[in-house]
Amino acid sequence: MSAEIISGKEIAQAIRGETTERVAALKENYDFTPGLATVLVGEDPASQSYVGMKNKAAKEMGIYSRQITLEADIPEDELLGLIEGLNADPEIHGILVQLPLPKHMDESKVLLAIDPAKDVDGFHPVNVGKLSTGETEVLAPCTPAGVVEMLVRSGNDPSGKHCVIVGRSNIVGRPMGSLLLRKAPGGNATVTTCHSRTPDLGEVTRLADILIVAIGWPEMVKADMVKPGAVVIDVGVNRIDDDTRERGWRLVGDVAFDEVKDVASAITPVPGGVGPMTITMLMCNTVDAGVRQAGIQE
Repeated sequence: MSAEIISGKEIAQAIRGETTERVAALKENYDFTPGLATVLVGEDPASQSYVGMKNKAAKEMGIYSRQITLEADIPEDELLGLIEGLNADPEIHGILVQLPLPKHMDESKVLLAIDPAKDVDGFHPVNVGKLSTGETEVLAPCTPAGVVEMLVRSGNDPSGKHCVIVGRSNIVGRPMGSLLLRKAPGGNATVTTCHSRTPDLGEVTRLADILIVAIGWPEMVKADMVKPGAVVIDVGVNRIDDDTRERGWRLVGDVAFDEVKDVASAITPVPGGVGPMTITMLMCNTVDAGVRQAGIQE
């Protein structure tokens, strides 16, 4: 048996098309344009690349995009003042402060300063709390929200399934569990969360109908840790040395893809799996946030 490949690239492309049409309809019917502000502090190359991709995606979908780039040594108070201004700006419906921030800044303090209604990353404690209590109209973190879309759109609805999550981070593992538990489309699953301290991890992962791995450990999940016929979602992205490649490295997930694909019924690749979904869901959050702030009934 060789698993069906769940292509995040294809699913993300479909959602982007739907979002582009949605934004066009908002402009035509309500004279309304959702707006996203991305704030970059410093010149970290990876952060510059991420912010550039986010702005490009926004413009392609018709979303108003404003990039603000600040010097790395800017005082924290100035950044907080900028966020306060964006909170009050009627053209901006989503605010994203690219992490990591310079060491002299308190990331928690900065994220808390963002209006929860404009927190399109879904990291503000207000949104975390809403998600944890099962609210459906909430800005959820983009990566786990993308995983739910991948499952539903690939015909692997989590409802009634036993989902095992490997990893308990605030960015993926914890919100992933909350999304899967909700009484909502893409939810209603039975959820078990594992982590690095779980004894005999394989004993638990073999129980999963749907196995979601986000632990940051290259190719940790092997074939003998997967129940035959399970759906495997690999959130991990790790760079490992590879002398056969001209660049000297390659990307792998947290799942040993080549062996697990012969056990699973469906699996996501790395790259090309969960990765493309994150920025796409950020755009969806921006549009949702804008519609709620404007009080539009679509």
